Amino acid sequence: MIKRGIRTLMVLSVFISALPAQQLIDGIAAVVGKEIVLRSDIQQYVQNYVIQNKINVQSNPGLMEKLKSQTLENLIEQKLLLAKAQEDTVKVDEGLLDQKVNERIQYLINQLGSEDKLEQTFGSPIKKIKRDTRKIIKEQMLVEQVRATKFRAMKISRREVESFFATYKDSLPSLKETVDISHILKLVKPSEEAQKKAFDKINSILEQLKNGADFSKLAEKYSDDPASARRGGDLGLISRGDFVPEFEAAAYKLKDGEMSGIIQTQFGFHIIKMIERRGEKIHTRHILVRLVPSAEDEQRTIKELNDIRQKILDGSNFGEMADKYSDDENVVKDHGHLGIFEVENMVIPQFKSVVQTMKIGDISEPFKTNFGYHIVKLNDRQAARNYSLEKDWDRIQQIALNHKMQIEYKKWISEIKKTVPIEIRKPL
Repeated sequence: MIKRGIRTLMVLSVFISALPAQQLIDGIAAVVGKEIVLRSDIQQYVQNYVIQNKINVQSNPGLMEKLKSQTLENLIEQKLLLAKAQEDTVKVDEGLLDQKVNERIQYLINQLGSEDKLEQTFGSPIKKIKRDTRKIIKEQMLVEQVRATKFRAMKISRREVESFFATYKDSLPSLKETVDISHILKLVKPSEEAQKKAFDKINSILEQLKNGADFSKLAEKYSDDPASARRGGDLGLISRGDFVPEFEAAAYKLKDGEMSGIIQTQFGFHIIKMIERRGEKIHTRHILVRLVPSAEDEQRTIKELNDIRQKILDGSNFGEMADKYSDDENVVKDHGHLGIFEVENMVIPQFKSVVQTMKIGDISEPFKTNFGYHIVKLNDRQAARNYSLEKDWDRIQQIALNHKMQIEYKKWISEIKKTVPIEIRKPL
C-alpha cells in the first residue's frame, strides 16, 4: 500500500533499526516508503545486465558506476510500482514465472559456459542465484502488469504518428540488416557402446549404494555434475518445473530418505535420493554419469546432416525435411523456421558467422553450436536502411506510441513520488 504524507526522520530511524541484521550488513542503498533497496539488489541487477549484454566493464571503469546509478533509479521506480501492485492486488502466473526463471538461469549458464562459472561470477551458490533471480523476475512481471493496466487503453492518432516521425526521423536508429532463416538441428547422440559404458558405471555405483555406501561420498567421487558433486550431490530445495521431466517424475515419487533406481535424461544416467519434501518443493541429492559422445558419434551426425542437405539441394522441401529429421523440439510448430534476426545482434556467434556469407536460398554446410550440429537455409535478407512511413508504418506507429506512453509514465511516476518518502544512501 502506498503511504500518503511525509514521515519524520524519527519514524524512519525506527523502521531502519527494526531491519534484520543481514540487511544492515548488506547495506541499504535507498528507502522507498517502507520498502528498501539493498546494495546487493543493485549488484544482482547490474551483474545480470553485464552478462546478458556482454559488456566488458574492465575496459570502462566508469561504466559500472553509471550502471549502478541508473539501476538504483530504476529500482526506486520499481518499488513505487510494487506498492501500487500490492494496492491493486496484482498477481503473477506462477507457472510462467517458473518458466522465465529457468530460461534466465539457463541463458546465464550458456553465456558463461557452466554452472560453476555462474556461481563464481555471482559469488553465490546456484540455489541462491535462482532464488534472487526469481525475486527479480517476479517484481518485473508485477511492475509490467501495473504499467500495462495503466496504459493499455492509450491510443495514438495518425496525425500524432506523422508528427512524431517528422520530429524524430533523423534521430531514429536505422533498421539494421536482417536475415530470415530456417534450420535443421541434429543432436550428437552417443553410440550404443558409449551408452553401455555409462550405464555400467552408474549400475556399479548403484550396487555400492545398495550395499550401504554413503551417497554423498560417492557423489563427490563419481558424479559428473561438478556443481552439486562438491556438495555431495545436494541440489537444494527445488520447485516443480526446475528439473527436466524424466528427473522430476522420478524424484517426486520418492519418499523422505528413499533412493531411486537408474533414471535416464538428456544429460545421462542419474540416481536420486530424497532428503525431504516440503509441500510441492523437494530437497534431493543426485549422482550423474554423463553420456559422452565420441568423435565417431560427431562424424556420424555430420554425415547425416550432409545427406539431408543433399536431398534438399536435389529438390526436397526444407520444412518437410526439418519435420522428418530435426531434433529441435519446436519443429512440430515452426517446421524449422527460426524467424527474422538482426545479423549484428545474433546471440549465437556460429549462426552469425555462417549467415554473413550466405545468399538467399543457400543451404549451409553443417556447423556446430552448444546445442548440436545445424544446417541453415537463408530464406531472405534485408539490407540496412532508414525508416520510412510508407514501408514501416506499423513499426513507427508502435515506436511513437511507446514514446507517448513513456512521457505519460514519467509524469505518473513524478506524481507518485510526491506521496512517498524516498531516501537515497551514499555511497553505492
